[in-house]
Amino acid sequence: MNILTNWLRRYLPTLPVDDRQLADDLTLRGIAVEGVHSLGPNNGHLFEMDITTNRVDAMNHYGIAREAATIYNLPLNPIFDTADISSGANPPRFSAEAATIRNLALKPLVDTAALLSGTKNSRFTPEAASIYPFPVTIEAKNLCGRFTAQVLRNITIAPSTGQIAEYFNLLGQKQISNAVDASNFVLLGMGHPTHAFDLDKLEGGIIVRLAHKGEKLRLLDGTDRTLEADDLVVADEKKALGLAGVMGGWDSMITPDTKNILVEAAWFDQASVRRSSRRHGLHTDASHRFERGADFNAAPIANALVSQLILQHGGQAEGSLIDVVIPEIEAKTANRPPIQLSVQQVQRHLGTTIAPEGINSEIVQQYLTALGCELKPKTADTYEVKLPSWRLDLEREIDLIEEVARVYGYNRFANTLPTAMPVIAHPTAAKEAAVRSRLLSLGFSESISSTFASQTDADLFIQKGNQTVPIENPLSEEASLLRPSLVPGMLNMLAHNLNRDVKNVRLFEQGQIFSGTVPADGTFISDVHESPQLSLGLTGNPTTTERYTAQSPLFFELKGAIESVISLFTPPGGPSALTFAAEAPTWLQPGRAATALVNDEPIAHFGELASAEATHRKLRQPIFLAQLDLAKLYELPLKKVTAHDLSRFQAVERDFSFVFPDATQWHTISSAIDALGIPELQSLKPIEVWRDTKKYPGVYSLLLRTVFQSHDRTLRDDELTTWSSALITALTSLGGTLRAGEK
Repeated sequence: MNILTNWLRRYLPTLPVDDRQLADDLTLRGIAVEGVHSLGPNNGHLFEMDITTNRVDAMNHYGIAREAATIYNLPLNPIFDTADISSGANPPRFSAEAATIRNLALKPLVDTAALLSGTKNSRFTPEAASIYPFPVTIEAKNLCGRFTAQVLRNITIAPSTGQIAEYFNLLGQKQISNAVDASNFVLLGMGHPTHAFDLDKLEGGIIVRLAHKGEKLRLLDGTDRTLEADDLVVADEKKALGLAGVMGGWDSMITPDTKNILVEAAWFDQASVRRSSRRHGLHTDASHRFERGADFNAAPIANALVSQLILQHGGQAEGSLIDVVIPEIEAKTANRPPIQLSVQQVQRHLGTTIAPEGINSEIVQQYLTALGCELKPKTADTYEVKLPSWRLDLEREIDLIEEVARVYGYNRFANTLPTAMPVIAHPTAAKEAAVRSRLLSLGFSESISSTFASQTDADLFIQKGNQTVPIENPLSEEASLLRPSLVPGMLNMLAHNLNRDVKNVRLFEQGQIFSGTVPADGTFISDVHESPQLSLGLTGNPTTTERYTAQSPLFFELKGAIESVISLFTPPGGPSALTFAAEAPTWLQPGRAATALVNDEPIAHFGELASAEATHRKLRQPIFLAQLDLAKLYELPLKKVTAHDLSRFQAVERDFSFVFPDATQWHTISSAIDALGIPELQSLKPIEVWRDTKKYPGVYSLLLRTVFQSHDRTLRDDELTTWSSALITALTSLGGTLRAGEK
């Protein structure tokens, strides 16, 4: 967002630093100024600011000024000063019946606290507000906690002038009319959204309700929207007037012919505004604020100020300000229970400062009071802190301690190491590191995907017997669940590379997946379980030079990567514990997928992505995936690495060429040779696998290379002959046939 320094200085006329120093000091306190742009002589600078989502109170000029006043311990002027805003026209004209709004609009300019006390506010229960003096009814009491309304008669619609026009020109803000600009000016000034309705277009009083499913509404942007039953709307007795907290409606908008206005300022539920905003693809300045938590007490101030700005061009207020309050919502926002704060805890958490006096109770009280908190001493060391209505992000004592540290400045703390805090490695840290190192050495790159998933992906990739875990307030439909599998994220990352012409990709991800337990009565998930998983994804040209069939090199590369990872561990039964089966989940292509088992327990699924899913995701080349259950793998001990002295005696290589039936697997061959118990057999490797399905169907040719070596002597020919004969006999018993010329 953009902030004018000249506007800030109207709230802080005694600010002792220049604009660039102010930008640096704000940034050091977490109110980041990313750019400082000169606006010419006497116009100050424009700050480009990046305000975090939890600090909606700072998304306006007055909120930034409050931060600066806290940093420099300065008095903060009232929110607006009519003398600065007025274009020179006659002062605001109020009817005799408008005594309440006179107090409401004028007193805050001198003493904002007097307004916030509520002593001059015309507050109504929802029932009373429906009959006097202008009917306002809140039906959705859990979604609209406060609604203020003010009737203005005989107003004049004209272009904005004076300070509003000047500031809007500097900000590049579009000017529409004095009525609309007043609402935008108050939003930029104090951060609370407001809206003005053409009163003559309303049919009856205001009703804040849920929409009727299928109800139609044309918005100010000219688009027609079909509403859902959980969309919150501001309506009259006949129709919806606007999407609450998001955008007003076309049928009640201000036009050059408007003579009478109803000014509205309200408080709407965050989740309700977020749902409607996401559903209808609308992100407005109003929804941006309401989604992050608006100030419950700001509505009457904002309404009064907008009304005052409009009346500067003529007209009068009719009746008092209507202020309908839902006490239950007020108790959860503006009147939250106080927090106990111990200065001793502040000092314990924050530690030593560069300044010798450190952080004492005076500093704590100064900072928190300036930020809007009310501190009531309980003991010499403890305060009872009433939280400001505009800081919904403050919930616990540690939040207040963080505020003290932030305003004090993290750069003013001494560099010290914590004491009595032993660092203990996670039980699976060594195993995780071993898996990562092995995959990196195999040419894979580590990746990280989103922890969220869509319902569609969850239904396809969730493991059998698991239950998905929905998010209470999802950011979007595509991120509505905690991921039940790493595969969707891996597919998105592979697609991201392919769409940018990176055709050869090898990725892996180690991460947690989530599942839930549904109680016997079938109600909402009671427990959420996390489980570590490993996902592999590869596509493109094979990295191996071995002669597999044309359709299978990536499959066997993926299979080899899984075998290599599992070989890091020592399962009961040794290497023969690892077997493979043809079964695979539905997201893998039948006939081109398999399941790895350790001691007959499934540990990994791998193979080519199902063609239907590849077509759905617009993937134009084969994708091979694997998902490995690290939780089961981590139950096994890591293989101990042992080192031996190199032999001083010559090693001898012997090659054996066999023909085996297709059903004979490598682990069967390897186990048969291991069973011979030849200590001098140092190495056994398949050098070449060859198939000719047309000429020699049902069999394949295997070239084996063995290495024999002793650590204490030179091997004799008769020993090599004996071992070779034993090896040939063992492989022949498996159905193998020694090729001609090998005997």
